[in-house]
Amino acid sequence: MTATGTATGGDTVRAPARGAGRWIERWDPEDETFWKERGERIARRNLAFSVLCEHIGFSVWSLWSVMVLFMGPEYGIDAAGKFFLVAVPTLVGAVLRVPYTFAVARFGGRNWTVFSAALLLVPAGAAAFALRPGTSYTVFLLVAALAGIGGGNFASSMTNINSFYPLHRKGWALGLNAGGGNVGVPVVQLLGLLVIATAGAAHPRLVLAVYLPLIVVAALLAALFMDNLRPVRNDTGAAKDAARDPHTWIVSLLYIGTFGSFIGYSFAFGLVLQTQFARTPLQAASLTFVGPLLGSLLRPVGGLLADRYGGARITLAAFVAMAAATGVVIFASGRHSLGVFLAGFTALFVLSGLGNGSTYKMIPGIFQAKALAKGLTGEAAAAHGRRLSGAAMGLIGAVGALGGLGINLAFRQSFQSAGTGTPAFVSFLGCYALCSAVTWAVYLRRTAATGSAREREPAAPALAKV
Repeated sequence: MTATGTATGGDTVRAPARGAGRWIERWDPEDETFWKERGERIARRNLAFSVLCEHIGFSVWSLWSVMVLFMGPEYGIDAAGKFFLVAVPTLVGAVLRVPYTFAVARFGGRNWTVFSAALLLVPAGAAAFALRPGTSYTVFLLVAALAGIGGGNFASSMTNINSFYPLHRKGWALGLNAGGGNVGVPVVQLLGLLVIATAGAAHPRLVLAVYLPLIVVAALLAALFMDNLRPVRNDTGAAKDAARDPHTWIVSLLYIGTFGSFIGYSFAFGLVLQTQFARTPLQAASLTFVGPLLGSLLRPVGGLLADRYGGARITLAAFVAMAAATGVVIFASGRHSLGVFLAGFTALFVLSGLGNGSTYKMIPGIFQAKALAKGLTGEAAAAHGRRLSGAAMGLIGAVGALGGLGINLAFRQSFQSAGTGTPAFVSFLGCYALCSAVTWAVYLRRTAATGSAREREPAAPALAKV
């Protein structure tokens, strides 16, 4: 049986009986009446369950950053091999973000969330089967690659939530969605710490015993309470337009610097502590979760600050501060000072979290501003901005995640050649300097030269308010 209701402004909502597909036929979040009377409530409900499923996806994606802490000498894998093991899911997750972006329009946001959440049973089950001494390194690489499935969930979740919210609320909504997902990284690390502290490093399967039922519960809740948006359709023209727009690739570079740093450091931190500071698995696990937790919690704050002050301003401030924090880490690494090293590394997590939120907020703002520059107004401008920003998010999310791969490979090479992570940190410092310069030159320099962002907003996308 199908239940039908009509929202203000003729927006018809069709919600079939529980267990069937739930579809909303028309959706106009920019209509203030519709948003206040019905849209906000529906959007919040979908956001809540999107966060849950993305959260578990991030936990599975970062699973091997925890599993390697359980892999003692009996596994026969050196530090370089472990760094490569945690890099593989990063690569797979980055690649999957592109098709996951378009899956939302093809199958529906609710339907794809259910499927992609249930699919996490595959990497979790494979890890539970493979985690034992004597398993070949090739098998470990294949099983770790499966964990990349969890990385794809971010792109589909963000694309879906982007469609639910009006432009002036996207920074907070996208930041909350992504931040709630990012928290999956420290949560799985905390669980690993709990298992190591109570049962010992010989029982990694206990971590999987927790996640397997959670995956089932998340998929069921998404099936029961989320919605599909009928107006969201795949637009290959939008994908091509987004890929041809230079701002897609400029923001991709910035996202490499912010999200790439967050996910790369999250995956590598425990191994860095074990390798450079000779921490035991328990000691490393007790320290690794703090930074990712703070960075995840502050991602929505970055989006909120971007809504108020402009994404480009917050992003530039984040990169400048990240460069300074990297200098602290390089100093501490040379002095072998664990306390200072932890302070600098934690600051990197905090700042990358803020930068994640502000950078992603820039995406819809840039394409909205470009629509205004074309002479579009009102709903026509909003629709144009949603069309291109939704397509761009998948590409930007995929390229940004590759930054995490680069960080893990840089650490692997650094420890192989120099026995320390210092050369890797020097290269990261150069990256943050480049990102700072690009942010200022493209999105702030012309605004500062010509006056207020408000005066320039209809004319160009290079704004401090994007």
